[in-house]
Amino acid sequence: MKCALCSSTEGVSDFELTFAPNGESAPICSTCKSQIETKEFDATHWHCLNDSMWSEDLATQALAYRVLRDMGDQDRLEQMYFEEADLKWINADKSDDEVICKDSNGVRLLAGDSVTLIKDLVVKGGGFTAKRGTLVKGIALTDNPEHIEGRVNGQRIVLVSNFLKKVAD
Repeated sequence: MKCALCSSTEGVSDFELTFAPNGESAPICSTCKSQIETKEFDATHWHCLNDSMWSEDLATQALAYRVLRDMGDQDRLEQMYFEEADLKWINADKSDDEVICKDSNGVRLLAGDSVTLIKDLVVKGGGFTAKRGTLVKGIALTDNPEHIEGRVNGQRIVLVSNFLKKVAD
């Protein structure tokens, strides 16, 4: 069995397309699966979509479309065509107001993550400076993708994501 997206034969298993109306699945490798689930894409790996986006299998096309959409690859998305009904279920879980917050290295931040400060930050109204290297555990996302909330020196403050680095789990 080979991956429907990249044609790898290593670690291939069926991937259930939870967004599909009829419970379709597609065989994908562990590399593709982990990047799809974390939405942390290695662009060099996904050159394979130039071929799989033209698959005759609708489930493979839908999966390729969603990867391209999540990567923000508008050029290749515009080349694809789906019937209106198919496009509706393919985009079923896409929220227009979904906030994607990234740290200074472009790594996606999720609620509950831990981050460290990469520079000293003066806390307005707090009367202190949050020092570089300070660990902030259990962050919360805000409506603004450039801001997160976290507790520093016992106070809940808003931090700019450009001054943060995600701590590996």
